[in-house]
Amino acid sequence: MNIRDRKPESHHVVIIGGGFGGLYAALALGRAPVRITMVDRENHHLFQPLLYQVATGGLALEDITSPLRSVLSCQKNTRVLQAEVTGFDPHARRVLLKDGGSIGYDTLIVAAGAVDRYFGNRHWAQAAPGMKSGWDALELRDRIFQAFEQAEWAQDERERQRFMTFAIVGGGPTGVELAGALAELAHHTLPGDFRNIRTRDARIVLLEAGSRVLAAFPQRLSLEAERSLRTLGVTVYTGATVEHIEPGRVVFRREAAVHEIAAETIIWAAGVKASPLASALAEATGAELDRQGRLIVAPDLSVPGWPEILVIGDMAHFAHGLKSPLPGIAPVAIQQARYAARLIQARMDGRVLPVFRYRDRGMMAVIGRHRAVVNTPVLRFGGPLAWFVWLFLHVMYLVEFENRLVVLVQWAWNYFTRRRGGRLILRMEQRKKLQTASRETVESQAAGSDRQPVSGNPTSELLRS
Repeated sequence: MNIRDRKPESHHVVIIGGGFGGLYAALALGRAPVRITMVDRENHHLFQPLLYQVATGGLALEDITSPLRSVLSCQKNTRVLQAEVTGFDPHARRVLLKDGGSIGYDTLIVAAGAVDRYFGNRHWAQAAPGMKSGWDALELRDRIFQAFEQAEWAQDERERQRFMTFAIVGGGPTGVELAGALAELAHHTLPGDFRNIRTRDARIVLLEAGSRVLAAFPQRLSLEAERSLRTLGVTVYTGATVEHIEPGRVVFRREAAVHEIAAETIIWAAGVKASPLASALAEATGAELDRQGRLIVAPDLSVPGWPEILVIGDMAHFAHGLKSPLPGIAPVAIQQARYAARLIQARMDGRVLPVFRYRDRGMMAVIGRHRAVVNTPVLRFGGPLAWFVWLFLHVMYLVEFENRLVVLVQWAWNYFTRRRGGRLILRMEQRKKLQTASRETVESQAAGSDRQPVSGNPTSELLRS
């Protein structure tokens, strides 16, 4: 499949990724005299900061996703393609697709996001899945609620305790928010739903290798967050270095002693690295990568030596004029996306744009009901006010008005009733295995035949099967 440009005389911008970086770049270019092609292997934008609420039954996945075609439907200069990018040919200015096709570009914006980082222990992923996609959140939701169901059936007390123990590796915002949500679920939502177990006896353990949780926050806010977690019944271990993970067991070292936790549900929230596309782009362009696999970009977000290729969001290592590289958070990706759009228009007009400068508006994390911490350059505070600020900003960052309304209503219902509607067990792990097997079958059939698949997209073939 070779996609030909309809109007060769116009500037063609190809955007890889429909996350915060890619989507906001497309929106910022909506009125520009360019043609935009957005490529993503999914057909929707996912609001990742609220994935943990999907995993704990607070929200449905549909509440935090928006179809890319719907969001961009009013932009006549934009088309959306569901496809998987596998590589780059910067000399020919083409993006290579999984099915063997390619897309030409004049300017390329790469915003493919990040994946979980297991620090050389990728085999831990099966026992301790992360949470970077909607599939991950649904699978994790299955594991959490299935653990309570299995505990209800368990006859052996040790087995019941294992089912009722949840271990979270990583004390950053994701780990802290997930631990707080699990504690709220076990202590306030599920009591009364079971007959043989007391869900309040659930043990939630948070393991952090550093000296404190929320290390990116000031120490006072980190300590406040830890106190809030302990008040909710979460066991927090700092200085805990994980040495081994297998199904049902976590081994970690703390204060020169080795400890073991028997936990049916283990969740990885200890770090991320750039999408594998960063390595593919570095190989094609000769660019450098940092330890997290991010591309070290120039002050204008371009790949050094390739001004027509811009890298933004979680894939970009930007440290110009800073003490440390910018973190992989949504505000960074959004500001870089808008800068990239302005840069493209400035180049087309023959203007010179100043280098990118990030305006730090702060960070926040929620721990539980009426518990959150907010860290801005001006204000640093926690408690109920921080919780309401967190709620307001997260609602406003949702892309579509419909999502904002649905989430607001759902949160109001949860607040007054402490009930969570998204508690279905869908057996996503089995579905993912079936999909992987089906995909391998489709690809092997395509490889063994001279005839091309009808759609040229194995995912589309799979969905029809």
